[in-house]
Amino acid sequence: MKITKPLAGILAFLIVLFTMPLGHVAMILMEKGIGKDYLYHSAMLMGFVGFLFLIWGFFLKHETRASFAGLFAGLFIWTGWVEFAFVYYANRFDVAPLMVDGEVVTKPEYLIMPSSLPFLVIFLIYYFMGTKTGCTLFSWVQKKMNVKEIIEYKINNRNVALTTMMECIMLLWTFYIILLFAYDENFLGDRHPITYFIAFASLFCSVYLFRKLLKINNLGYAIRYALPVVIIFWNFVEILGRWDVMTEIWVEPFKHWVEILLLTIVFILLVVIGLIERKKSKIDSSSTLAIQ
Repeated sequence: MKITKPLAGILAFLIVLFTMPLGHVAMILMEKGIGKDYLYHSAMLMGFVGFLFLIWGFFLKHETRASFAGLFAGLFIWTGWVEFAFVYYANRFDVAPLMVDGEVVTKPEYLIMPSSLPFLVIFLIYYFMGTKTGCTLFSWVQKKMNVKEIIEYKINNRNVALTTMMECIMLLWTFYIILLFAYDENFLGDRHPITYFIAFASLFCSVYLFRKLLKINNLGYAIRYALPVVIIFWNFVEILGRWDVMTEIWVEPFKHWVEILLLTIVFILLVVIGLIERKKSKIDSSSTLAIQ
């Protein structure tokens, strides 16, 4: 079975979209279902599983499967090694959550995550100044900044799994930081006009990108392109939840276990459909990435 447009784009979008709520569910189940003595060991193991996905992806010649490997590597490493690292230090030093009207609106680990902003900036400087990527935004900025000394970008020499993993982590990191600064009353606040702008700009931008996603024939490339589409769209979803406009069933998985179970089953079916694509898809030189 060869998956082509617009099915490739729709399938990729749904697969990546479902990872967002299921990732939240995984964290909550680990925090509430595993004792503190084993929680961080399990998180380290999750990150290591992500690393194994990355190693597996290194040796895959099938672009779609390598993209899947990179996607799961990024999600597992981000959740297991990055997010739970913040959870560990927040708990270790008794960081209090942000409370509003007796309810937790921001968990302790997310209160300290903005401190990683300088590291994010360093990575972004590298991508802007140190290498040429397939990202339209980065390429536009490099052109406007008249960056001359750029490493030659050889599309056929890149590793698809590593590229997808880095794209996933950098996008998650970037938009976590944006939302956390937007929610912070010392900077903006969740009802600030700029926060409204971030919400609806994310919605419109994701719709624009989704239209482009539907034109992609290659499922592997579609998965990589779906990452920015979904993560930008998820900003809108997160802010709606912050405004109490919608019920985030993934925040209370035990209460909404039927919906979460159905979501998981559909997600698994979609991944299986993507993995049984028969024809090996060679890396297409036109397949630009959000981040190399």
